[in-house]
Amino acid sequence: MEWSYHSAEELVAALRVGAVTSVDLTDEAIARIERGDEVVNAVCVPDFDRARAAARRADRARARGEDRPLLGVPVTVKESYDIAGLPTTWGMPAHRNHVPAEDAVQVSRLKAAGAVVLGKTNVPLGLQDIQTFNEIYGTTTNPWDRGRTAGGSSGGSAAALASGFGALSIGSDIAGSLRTPAHFCGVYAHKPTLGLAASRGMVPPGEPALPSEFDLAVVGPMARTARDLALLLDVMAGPDPLTLGVAHRVALPPARHERLRDFRVLVLDEHPLIATGAAVRAGVHRVAAALADGGARVERRSALLPDLTEAATLYMQLLISGSVARFPVEMDEQLRNRVAGLSADDRSLDSVRLRAMLFSHRDWIEAHHRREVHRHGWRRLFAEFDAVVCPITPTPAFPHDHSPDPMERRIDVDGVEYPYFDQLVWAGLATMPGLPATAVPAGRSPEGLPVGVQLIGPMFEDRTPLRLAELLEQTIGGFQAPV
Repeated sequence: MEWSYHSAEELVAALRVGAVTSVDLTDEAIARIERGDEVVNAVCVPDFDRARAAARRADRARARGEDRPLLGVPVTVKESYDIAGLPTTWGMPAHRNHVPAEDAVQVSRLKAAGAVVLGKTNVPLGLQDIQTFNEIYGTTTNPWDRGRTAGGSSGGSAAALASGFGALSIGSDIAGSLRTPAHFCGVYAHKPTLGLAASRGMVPPGEPALPSEFDLAVVGPMARTARDLALLLDVMAGPDPLTLGVAHRVALPPARHERLRDFRVLVLDEHPLIATGAAVRAGVHRVAAALADGGARVERRSALLPDLTEAATLYMQLLISGSVARFPVEMDEQLRNRVAGLSADDRSLDSVRLRAMLFSHRDWIEAHHRREVHRHGWRRLFAEFDAVVCPITPTPAFPHDHSPDPMERRIDVDGVEYPYFDQLVWAGLATMPGLPATAVPAGRSPEGLPVGVQLIGPMFEDRTPLRLAELLEQTIGGFQAPV
């Protein structure tokens, strides 16, 4: 029997009854990677010897009667997480020899839960792209079409899952980096509520691994089923023990509803700043129809929805000013002249991003204040609705584009070109206020590419969109292996 595409939940059940051993699962996963990853290039840092040793330990532990949530399950980890003894480069050539001595807190939690880490998955340079390629490890391709991107920055993890390279992976998200690769590769991902899962050790190489939380950024689970997302989130959730002095598990409230017909859902498929491609719009409609057929209350508009243009503007201001602070750009005279030359009436996202590169602390405080106003607007909306269904990006996976200046790239939406980074507005809708969002498969495009949508939920009610994802999986289907 081949186990490569079984869910983690199924693998745990099989391991418990002795139908398979962790050594068998690990050997099969390694063989599959060695056979199929030359084209996909998802697992950039294999750790097979230590994985086999961990599998043997897992089998011995189970023989002693131990039973942990992921005991013996093969998984992968995004390259940006520290794993003791393995390089953490973030795709930066200057750091190709950086090898941390300590595991990231989430890697420690995976290992404590019994998972077998197969290795690390590829990322873009500095985690700063919607694609996954860098000079150290090369390009990760989409398992559905090698001419297209797997997404970024957790593209290696999504491609690994779609290829059957392990049952689970952990990634991170500040600009859709969990959700976009899931959408492009046809798998599941969950962006947790901001601050729900500790991120220590998911830090640029050379920086100290401290228990600080970066604005907007989260770490989260990726899987091939909705239930596996919830299983892995339970392992990941909770604050950093260094901040409390003790390990602490967080008790999330249960999902608001268990039955599809009890959910109240707002469906969005149009954004004022960028078109939604036909393939993605069809995916949103497919989900909306399944909700309505299941008896859910489905609305297409609400006066309670925060303004989408201002939301996108605030998101870009916070994202770019924070990125510049973490990865300084040379503030040369040319940039200042470009900003000074912008018309006061220019409110395009390109101009927003340029101005944000020169943000002062006062500017950031004002943007943060406006964010709090939006957060309160979302609280009011989620008193009337349980979830919002909307796109993740306007298109399915796009062809590789490695032109050196991302600011000059364009994204083609059904024949109309937009600035490359404008496609982030849908991902930013949940990121800016820190809301949880679950990426779910929603069918395929006419070209056969996966299409996903996101289910945005109320803050710290992550189990609500996760439960809705599970119900939708039962209704419209979920992951399908690439053909």
